[in-house]
Amino acid sequence: MHKAGNSPSTRRPDRRALSRGRGVAGVAALAVAGSLAAACQVSPFGDGDEGGKSGPSSGPVAAGPAGPTTAGDNYVPGDGNGGYDIQNYALKLNITPNSAKQLDGTATITAVATERLARFNLDLTGLDVSSITVNGAPARQQRGGSELEVTPAKPLEKGAKFTAVVAYSGTPEPVSDPVLGRYGWIRTSDGVFVACQPSGAHTWFPSNDHPSDKATFDFEITVPPGLTAIANGEPETPPASTGGAPTGPGLPPDMPTGMPSLPPNMPPSPPPGGTPTGAPTTDPEVSPIALRRTATGTTSKWHVKAPMATYLATVDVGRFDVRTGKTSGGVPVITAVDPSVSGAGVDAFHRLNTQITEEWSKLFGPYPFSSTGGLIDNADVGFALEAQTRPVYGSFDLQPTIVAHELAHQWFGDSVSVTRWQDIWMNEGFATYAEWLWEERTGGKTVKQQFDLRYDSPRARELWDVPPGDPGRKQMFGRSVYDRGGMTLVALRDKVGEPTFYKILQTWTKERRHLGGTTAQFIATANRVSGKSLDSFFDDWLYQEGRPSK
Repeated sequence: MHKAGNSPSTRRPDRRALSRGRGVAGVAALAVAGSLAAACQVSPFGDGDEGGKSGPSSGPVAAGPAGPTTAGDNYVPGDGNGGYDIQNYALKLNITPNSAKQLDGTATITAVATERLARFNLDLTGLDVSSITVNGAPARQQRGGSELEVTPAKPLEKGAKFTAVVAYSGTPEPVSDPVLGRYGWIRTSDGVFVACQPSGAHTWFPSNDHPSDKATFDFEITVPPGLTAIANGEPETPPASTGGAPTGPGLPPDMPTGMPSLPPNMPPSPPPGGTPTGAPTTDPEVSPIALRRTATGTTSKWHVKAPMATYLATVDVGRFDVRTGKTSGGVPVITAVDPSVSGAGVDAFHRLNTQITEEWSKLFGPYPFSSTGGLIDNADVGFALEAQTRPVYGSFDLQPTIVAHELAHQWFGDSVSVTRWQDIWMNEGFATYAEWLWEERTGGKTVKQQFDLRYDSPRARELWDVPPGDPGRKQMFGRSVYDRGGMTLVALRDKVGEPTFYKILQTWTKERRHLGGTTAQFIATANRVSGKSLDSFFDDWLYQEGRPSK
């Protein structure tokens, strides 16, 4: 995740990394340059019959075994639950941004009981629940804070697969956290922007809202006429442009092909180490309108094939210019931009998404998902989030290095996820390293210069006072997690050599693909691949106060 703000050479806000002014021109400065096959799947959504109303919500708590009501992560107290493992969320959402009730939803949750359960909990905040069924039978509900307790008609045996269907509605409220700020369900002038790290998913759908329980997702989204919904994964039919883009396929006649031209302050010849390669194999296309339309709205369906943490789920609604295409390796690319965002050119952004995905695939291992891309919305937020397959960005001055940061998260944070938020450096430190690397490869500061700038800075005390391997809740998105986390990887590269360093990263992303990972597991991988004992090195860089030796 990234937050807009001042240069990190002077300070970094206490939440998420920031937009950097480092001589690299923003996406708007790039010259304008640069189709998904419809997915055919059996619908995971019900036939509209919710199975009756849930049982009464009053009375004594049901007797019998219950799973834990929290994941036990003190960085996000109360988040998550236990006793089951969710396999899939099928979210049927009717979103009307200008209505008093913005969301009418049905969540069909498929899970496996990991212990015998007479009742279990889901995370859900502030929305009304009209009915719950478990395996087709009405279930009893109780609410308390952000907990939705569900008591099935019959206890669930250990190992049993079950389906819970929750019908709910209301207007989700953004999370306003005194430490982490405002995030979640954010209204825009024409729709909704959704970015939920770390604890915002349960404001808009019932869930086990902790990254230790990842699941596949299916979305069926209905929005008012004239609006487009963009979610994670791939759509059954290509998303429509509703932002005033050209209506025919292909590029406008005056659009050049090939790589975007470099901004005036960047060298015209490749810098040492080469220039990022991998232009799209085909020019971007304007998506045709091919959705199910009625007089009351437009419905689209999206499918997320790989397991995803709940905080990475997004549904963005508004008017967008949309481009689709493929990388040279055949990965579909979906890019969407709200045309009201000043200077955010959809074609340049689309091409940049493609280039960075291809470049990181060479360094970090094969791209881990079935599509890539990004979305820029007119949301009044100063951050970006690495939503799986499709990072989302607010209406700030977007720099190419931020795009590099968010797309690196597809490997580090999305495919390989933290299982506890204490290890957040494994998301943000890796993405910060990638951000520095992209700047180096496009003619800016080298990775070594970024390291030395921070290592030698008299204003970098925060880096050495806060160990990134256990920064505490108040600093989980602080400067140390990003910068000292990235510096840890630079120091590791220097210690083991560049070929071994990238072998460590590729081994990590291959062996932990679509799974969770801990710092201890990463250290074990680094030791095994390098043939060195690196425990003391990582202890100095991640867990001790004070500046480690180079």
